[in-house]
Amino acid sequence: MFLFGPVRVEGREKVPKSGPLLVLANHISDCDPPVVAYAIQRPVYFMAKEELFRIRFFGGLIRWLRAFPVKRGAPDRAAIRMAMHYLERGEAVVIFPEGQLSESGQLQPIQPGAAMIARMTGVPVLCVGLRGTNRIMPFRSLIPRPAFGGVRVRIGEPKRFSKETSTEEIVKWIQEELTRLTLE
Repeated sequence: MFLFGPVRVEGREKVPKSGPLLVLANHISDCDPPVVAYAIQRPVYFMAKEELFRIRFFGGLIRWLRAFPVKRGAPDRAAIRMAMHYLERGEAVVIFPEGQLSESGQLQPIQPGAAMIARMTGVPVLCVGLRGTNRIMPFRSLIPRPAFGGVRVRIGEPKRFSKETSTEEIVKWIQEELTRLTLE
């Protein structure tokens, strides 16, 4: 992160040092997962699109780096169960709730899967706003480049949701929180 950033992190003190944690971040670059891991500074598991696991060698690498697959475009019960399994073990799980990279860098509509996990588990949910990671790796770029200090990570306050909270209410909160954290 020092080489390509540097990355400024605001709110790192809000990250619980242990226990289950659902981390939700906007997704504007292929380098977002390592930037989130750097900002959180605790071991994390990542939900990643299943297509990445089919790439020779890369699939094994991301599994080793604690990623697990999700089928996009429809509810993936296996991925939701896997995320819940890690959370029940007291781990941190990172999900990009937009469900895909944002080509424009603007926040896209939030998909309901992360909200369902938050509601069903009751674990703390932490939103992370990323700005400038698309300067390191622009959309469809495979080669990282220096961002010359233009990368910022803002971490919000953790929040818990009860089983009675509607998925729509949680999705609305996620959308508002990520919008707030990504504004300059």
